[in-house]
Amino acid sequence: MEMVNLTINGKEITAPAGSTILEAARSNGIYIPTLCYDEAVEIYGACGLCVVEAQGVPKLLRSCSSKVSEGMVINTESERVVKSRKIAMELLMSAHDGDCVAPCQLACPANTDCQGYVGLIANGKFDDALKLIKEKIALPASIGRVCPHPCEKACRRGKVEEPINIAQLKAFAADLDLKGDAYLPEIAEETDKKVAIVGGGPAGLTAAFYLRRMGHQVTVFDMMEKMGGMLRYGIPQYRLPKEVLDSEISVIEKTGVKLVNNVKFGKDITLDMLKSVNDAVILAPGAWKSTPMRVKGEDIKGVYGGIDFLRSVIKGEKVDIGERVAVCGGGNTAMDACRTAVRLGAKEVYVIYRRTQQEMPAEEIEIKESMEEGVIYKFLTNPVEIHGENGRVSAMTLQLMELGEPDASGRRRPVAIEGKTEYLPVDSVIMAIGQKFDSTDFSSIELTDRGTILADEDTFKTNIDGVFAIGDATNKGASIAIAAIGEADKCVKVVDAYLKGEEYDTAEKYISKRDEDRIDLSGKTPQPRTVAQVLDAQDRKNNFNEVSLGLTQEEAQKEAQRCLECGCREYFKCKLLSVAQRYDIHPERFAGEMPQKYTRDDNAFIERNTAKCILCGLCVRSCKEVVNISAIGLLGRGFKSSVTPAFALPLDQTKCTNCGLCVKLCPTGALTEKSALKKQVPLREEYSVEKRDINGKECEALVSRYNGEVIRAVPNNDNARNCGLSRQEFFEKFAD
Repeated sequence: MEMVNLTINGKEITAPAGSTILEAARSNGIYIPTLCYDEAVEIYGACGLCVVEAQGVPKLLRSCSSKVSEGMVINTESERVVKSRKIAMELLMSAHDGDCVAPCQLACPANTDCQGYVGLIANGKFDDALKLIKEKIALPASIGRVCPHPCEKACRRGKVEEPINIAQLKAFAADLDLKGDAYLPEIAEETDKKVAIVGGGPAGLTAAFYLRRMGHQVTVFDMMEKMGGMLRYGIPQYRLPKEVLDSEISVIEKTGVKLVNNVKFGKDITLDMLKSVNDAVILAPGAWKSTPMRVKGEDIKGVYGGIDFLRSVIKGEKVDIGERVAVCGGGNTAMDACRTAVRLGAKEVYVIYRRTQQEMPAEEIEIKESMEEGVIYKFLTNPVEIHGENGRVSAMTLQLMELGEPDASGRRRPVAIEGKTEYLPVDSVIMAIGQKFDSTDFSSIELTDRGTILADEDTFKTNIDGVFAIGDATNKGASIAIAAIGEADKCVKVVDAYLKGEEYDTAEKYISKRDEDRIDLSGKTPQPRTVAQVLDAQDRKNNFNEVSLGLTQEEAQKEAQRCLECGCREYFKCKLLSVAQRYDIHPERFAGEMPQKYTRDDNAFIERNTAKCILCGLCVRSCKEVVNISAIGLLGRGFKSSVTPAFALPLDQTKCTNCGLCVKLCPTGALTEKSALKKQVPLREEYSVEKRDINGKECEALVSRYNGEVIRAVPNNDNARNCGLSRQEFFEKFAD
């Protein structure tokens, strides 16, 4: 066979005469992107991504159709080439209307694959659901109970009636796991690298769990008697039973993480000590100081910080709150405080909040259940003075408020009504307006103007080499637990790279997102949301038993089946996304009318979503050239062209045999197997390498069969590629 010599990206190679640049590159392990090329069909050159630059040739060449020649010098990644590919990708993506991942996952600070585990629960695959959850969340039973679930706020099902009950589904899968032999992940080969973590809250424990999975030796130091941080000492038993938290922490410990309690940073251990015996240190000390209200009289006995109050109760310490308690604040800590006060026997419990119920940041269910338990809400009031008698709280003066213009948070600003106040007799006041980091023992670490640890928001690096910081103690301060967990998950990847002497790429990967205004959900049938039963208010208000009874298996599956499956099922193998993420693209530059609309299901096996189609033509050509059916074709011209079944019929009314070849070749997820098919009757495509004698040569092909019938034959050796037959004739030789 005649061979030619050429150079690609500085690498000298040989290739058969008559082969294309793309074939030559692939044979030598050199990547050139393409979305419209497959050996089974004739060359089309539609996507424009396979362009390369050839020395001495003024224009860029399409490598899928350009033949190699002696002495050719090719550059597949020159500045011109990359610029051309970026424009081609931007044009393709500007007409691609699809979600790479579901809105719920994007809204989760930990980037949890909510759609994935909800779908597994829907199919009864509870163990697989738990394993998927644990790829991002080390404490799912605990987080499922306490998370304010931003995922649900983004859930598209909420536009039909109500969001999927994602949080309780997470808790369901985790609880089921804890009832049996709890799942223990595989631990990578030991690296002999050591990491110290200061703080055993959700951030520290998460970092420890995933670093240990990577094979590193991890020790967690915490100042409290037990691990858990605010999950243990800031959230009441009735919301998060500590037995559940203990079970989850024990799983982390079983992986080989060393847990050390009653150790105070800055006193029992120092940063220098930790650095001397560890390869990296992660600071995750949390925010343990209650934020003061700065009102007159807040230093009187009987005034408690919200976190201080909850911690004392959880530790079993006696807290004298009397019979009349005022809780100042509108967040979930205020809800925990007022409901705890009820359980401690207070006869009158007030929540003082300067806005209305609609503006409260607390979970709606928390407000509702607290009202059922007898908590009294005094909206549009704000404390201006706390009064005392005999050295103890006796009353409060409240300023009456009204709502003005929206502030930076988007909520209407509370404005004092001049001359209007209210006198409220109380025995104690709980100030649950926030918490902050205590920086007393962190003098060697650079702090922000807010008094928090200054850490790079992408790499979590501090001003000291090898020291990282995450969670409530950093940058903007205290937030929700899932946010700290999300930081820990990202930090772990950076630390792992640091331990290997590498740099982790923190650049955000491109993904496609649908325009919410274009999504039509009018055809979806409303289904009621399933929520776990709770104890009756009269049964729960006098004790700390868990309020929620959790979902049953039947309830969990029923609720999970409401999921709209917004994210693309082809996400992990999507060729379009793989190429898009190689380049810094901005498709919005070419934003315009989306030419393709969503096509409703019209086949029992194959789902078509023409909104995702990029008109590569692979499905049309394979159906015509390989299967010889032409069940689908291109309809229309120009920008508004679309791939449509013959005569625009439903796919079931064409000659389509459901062979699945079009699904196999589709680079975008525009053609996929239906969910029902995956559960019951998968496309039965099998592959084998077969040989035939053709024109006196032993020709080898990669053969695909559906139910035993040959549907595809691709040349697999040089004899086969040069046997002198057309693609259809070649296919027929192997189909006989």
